[in-house]
Amino acid sequence: MAAGSFRIGGDLEVGRIGFGAMRLPTEPEGDRKGAVGVLRRAVELGVTLIDTAHLYGAGANEELVAEALHPYPEGVVVTTKVGVVRSSPGAEWRYEATPASLRKQVEEGLRRLRVERIELLQLHRIDPDTPLADQLGALGELRDEGKIGRIGLSEVTAAELAEARGIVDIASVQNQYNVLDRGHEPVLEACEAAGIAFLPWRPVAWGKAGEREEIAAVAGELGVTATQVALAWLLARSPVVVPIPGTASLGHLEENVGTGGVRLSAGQRRRLDGLAGA
Repeated sequence: MAAGSFRIGGDLEVGRIGFGAMRLPTEPEGDRKGAVGVLRRAVELGVTLIDTAHLYGAGANEELVAEALHPYPEGVVVTTKVGVVRSSPGAEWRYEATPASLRKQVEEGLRRLRVERIELLQLHRIDPDTPLADQLGALGELRDEGKIGRIGLSEVTAAELAEARGIVDIASVQNQYNVLDRGHEPVLEACEAAGIAFLPWRPVAWGKAGEREEIAAVAGELGVTATQVALAWLLARSPVVVPIPGTASLGHLEENVGTGGVRLSAGQRRRLDGLAGA
């Protein structure tokens, strides 16, 4: 049974279990062939949302996604993020979202992804040294020019989301959130109220889920893994949630996608809900 779908921005339909490409190796010594295989297998399994960013390997991750999937199958959406840069290899990363820099980063993303339009472009972090109106205004201009389709944010507060929505339409928010870390609950609630996609990163707490007795107990009852329980909880938490678990393992990929068939009972959900702040 599939996990269903969600329309980002009201019209861009994606499956509710995406794939985060961040953990795929892009270095020369890494298993590039394996990484390409994982991306292609994700699409074969029905994943339609692939998440990457300029920050991941200074664009190398975007190039990897294009190498694996271009020309992109119909219905597959690749979202990328901009706003964090470095001046040279080995230099420190810094927030930079001036209009000129954002335009340059988007142009580079278009080239690396081999597309004429990025359907969902997210601001990786708000630049504290640039007025938010300037940052989002620049992205709005790029949207009006047809170079990006929809605008999203990452790691924002509910107040920042509200301010941003007063400047441009916001289609998505990508914040850290999982069954054990609910610090962004107010942001999720704001997204649900507005119909904005909420893409939780680190959706399974990087293995910690399996260490919690309640999660392990529910997994045993259902005959699934702790990771699947954590993802199933996210899917049940709100219809706007689109988890983007990432992995470099084919086995873990199939485990993640298989979560679409996991159904929690009302009692199991209440037990997992009770882990907040525990």
